[in-house]
Amino acid sequence: MPRALTRPGSSFTIKVVVQWADGPVAQLVERCIRIAEVRDSISLGSTTMILLFYKYITIVDPKTLAEKVRVYAEKLDLLGRIIVAEEGINGTVESSSEAAQEFSDFLHTLPGLADMNIKTSEGERAFRKLSVKVRKEIVGTHFPQDIDPRVRTAVHIPAQTLREWYRSGKQFTVVDMRNSYEYASGHFKNSIDPGMEASRDLPEVMPKLAPYKNKTVVTVCTGGVRCEKMSAYLLKEGFTDVYQLENGIHTYMQQFPGEDFEGTLYTFDTRVTMDFGGKRKVVGACTFCGKQTERYINCAQGECRTHFLACTECAPHDRAMFCTRCK
Repeated sequence: MPRALTRPGSSFTIKVVVQWADGPVAQLVERCIRIAEVRDSISLGSTTMILLFYKYITIVDPKTLAEKVRVYAEKLDLLGRIIVAEEGINGTVESSSEAAQEFSDFLHTLPGLADMNIKTSEGERAFRKLSVKVRKEIVGTHFPQDIDPRVRTAVHIPAQTLREWYRSGKQFTVVDMRNSYEYASGHFKNSIDPGMEASRDLPEVMPKLAPYKNKTVVTVCTGGVRCEKMSAYLLKEGFTDVYQLENGIHTYMQQFPGEDFEGTLYTFDTRVTMDFGGKRKVVGACTFCGKQTERYINCAQGECRTHFLACTECAPHDRAMFCTRCK
């Protein structure tokens, strides 16, 4: 029989009429309706939570685990993306605070994930859908198989230790293992941008890092997952004193807002950037005129996909425009 669903929005009402039937089509329609309702609740100001998590651990059957995770995430109407591989799991998801907490508890019941760190932040309608995929890697480095954080990676240092190093005058160099466009809007003071456009570029930028081979190096990235492999790569290349920031820039900013990390943290979702308050410094600069800005736009050249900073004077509209390379 027909089913009518009336769903209030912020300024209008949507009515969906479905010729009801059992089977995949009906299930898909129900799922789409639930996703729309979740996104509407976020836009209407409901409290939401974003979870950021990863762990390098051997997963014997990634497909089975991914399906189990997907089913549970759909049950809770989560949005976001999760990658499962033989080497571990990596994800960022969003939902109501209650559902996010339940999903966090669920993840901790899975084999080997009881001690997985799960970072949280306030939700801002960051995702449009749920994606759970099985990949060869949880971070696309394409490094040789012997670069394996499950076997060898750099020593983790907590945020408090890095903060103490900054204040004690210790000699060390922070190497930012994110992409250069992420670095542009925010980074640790006195840090190094190797100049990568993707994680797989690390071997190509090693000459720039060569002067630090026998010095104290701290690798940093958003949540920690990239540093696991990047620091392992540095160790394989003979770097003698390598550390990685435990749980990433996200945790440092959350614990010490506005301190040492300057600017905003780039995110791979609709938020684009985020921060945790504090008296932070704006370090982002317009690609065209150099004025301070933290506003990203996309290159209008479809094959370029460059994401770059542009002020409202040089780029008055949010729509894409050509980057400096494609002009």
